[in-house]
Amino acid sequence: MLRAYVRLLCFAAGLLAGVQVPGFIQQYEVVVSAHLTEARRALGPFVEIAERHFGGDLAALTAHYQANPDAVMGETGAGVRGLAARVAHLEAEYTALSGPWYRTAWHVAAAGDRELLRETAADYDYRVPLQPAAIGWGLGIGLSLSLAVEGLIAVLALAGRRRAPQRA
Repeated sequence: MLRAYVRLLCFAAGLLAGVQVPGFIQQYEVVVSAHLTEARRALGPFVEIAERHFGGDLAALTAHYQANPDAVMGETGAGVRGLAARVAHLEAEYTALSGPWYRTAWHVAAAGDRELLRETAADYDYRVPLQPAAIGWGLGIGLSLSLAVEGLIAVLALAGRRRAPQRA
């Protein structure tokens, strides 16, 4: 009987955790999009300068800044290069989130930007959405967790039987 309650508890915990997955991924997409918009806005004036004076080549603009003997200009070039790299990183992150659900979920879990994931988690609002994707994730994770715990219990029970001394 205790085993049935453990299985039920694991399923319920997995279900509740699983329904959070689509909402968390959606919130992560919002965070990435907001950071990308802000980074593009900050880079915009430098892109305009590069278009006017360097045929749109931002690398040539940063090289020009860094070639200047004035330390302030050189540091400005490094800042612009860093901002351009940030935009490229966020664009790649945003593109990775536009694939099929399984690739998006894998990307967030395995390769998502850790800083942005921490920001998303800090501001995440837990809820139980009744959307097909959330229900599917919840049932899948609940069933997986229940089966994993059930398998672990079975393995431990089998190991316990093998260790028990046999009576002659």
